[in-house]
Amino acid sequence: MIEEGQVAYGFDIEVPGTFDAVRAQVVEALKTQGFGVLTEIDVSATMKAKLGKDMPRYNILGACNPTLAHQAISAEPDIGLLLPCNVVVSEQAGGAIKVAFMDPVSVLALVANARVTELGWQVRAKLEAVRDALKA
Repeated sequence: MIEEGQVAYGFDIEVPGTFDAVRAQVVEALKTQGFGVLTEIDVSATMKAKLGKDMPRYNILGACNPTLAHQAISAEPDIGLLLPCNVVVSEQAGGAIKVAFMDPVSVLALVANARVTELGWQVRAKLEAVRDALKA
């Protein structure tokens, strides 16, 4: 069953503050769980540059926990097709800031490998800890 604030492939939270402050808070909270941000895509700037379309601020952070990523790649060499764990920071109507997390358990269910499934649960727990840190 999907709870409020969840979709089949992720979970989210609204965080008070400005977009830049919340983004920085997310990056710091990720660090506490062993994640670094490998990539960042400013989707709103890209849509403006490529299509001339304005949209609320929307950034995709490609987060990676090197230890767990190494274990996953060792267990399933093509797992990189499903990495990194994406975290979206987006501006909502009325100025609220939403932080959405990819659910690694749902995504990694595509792989029929018990070790990868176990790692997915470990990653989910870490991402949920990041989400919970943002509640404070």
